[in-house]
Amino acid sequence: MFTSNSSGVPAPDPEAAVSSGVRAARQPQPQAFDYFVVLDFEATCDKGARIYPQEIIEFPSVLVDGATGDLDPAEFRAYVRPQYHPVLTDFCRDLTGIRQADVDGGVPLAEALRLHAAWLQASAWARSGGCFAVVTWGDWDLRTMLESECCFKGLAKPPCFNHWINLKIPFAAAMGGGRWAALRSAVEAAGLEWEGRPHCGLDDARNTARLLVELMRRGVQLSITTSLKAPSPQVTVTPYGGAAAACYCYCGVASRGGVVAVPGPMQGRRFYGCGHWTPSMGAVCSYFMWAD
Repeated sequence: MFTSNSSGVPAPDPEAAVSSGVRAARQPQPQAFDYFVVLDFEATCDKGARIYPQEIIEFPSVLVDGATGDLDPAEFRAYVRPQYHPVLTDFCRDLTGIRQADVDGGVPLAEALRLHAAWLQASAWARSGGCFAVVTWGDWDLRTMLESECCFKGLAKPPCFNHWINLKIPFAAAMGGGRWAALRSAVEAAGLEWEGRPHCGLDDARNTARLLVELMRRGVQLSITTSLKAPSPQVTVTPYGGAAAACYCYCGVASRGGVVAVPGPMQGRRFYGCGHWTPSMGAVCSYFMWAD
């Protein structure tokens, strides 16, 4: 289920402009997240027709160090056996490169989720004791595909998949606006060469990870862009004197004024949690500090 790969990331043009007049940095900009988990699902499909229900058939992930921008060579990949449409269409096989034998020998989605969690628990992120954010190119993977499939199959979904960074949003801001649909076009617009096969889930995840690192090198601060759910509040934290103040959470969520939060382990140092789920397999975020 696990594969390894390492690839260099071309150095960005130091004069390339990004959003808010920020110039490209030689080293990756330090991020609020210790790691990024980049994923890109492939699913059953057919040309000119809608398959219902659509099911995930490839579940890959790539881990990126939030401090260095290094891609961890220990990658994750699981082929998933579709339940409702077990025979792939010719179009699907040609598009994704996934063979019928791959899905026949795959695992149910519930097992793929368990294996992915085990991979995370054995990863550099788990050893670091830090936090991570899930990253996708677009919202389809988590808002549409995983959410709907877990719902109609009655599967428990790890809460880390309820909040993610849609890389299209910071990329568009860094490029001065516009809409970017195709991942390959975005990779090439950033001055990188595409690597691998388009619509191979693992290759798409690798290229998304390389694009993420390029944004880090250009000084872009990455934060959560999309959330499906928020946990029930437990405590409301109010700024000093009750005055409105900007609060920037370690999980990337910015708030103002009274902030819904839960007590955190650093509470004695005036650190609290914003109350949003952090990408840490179900833990509630418990770190933020008031902005100066």
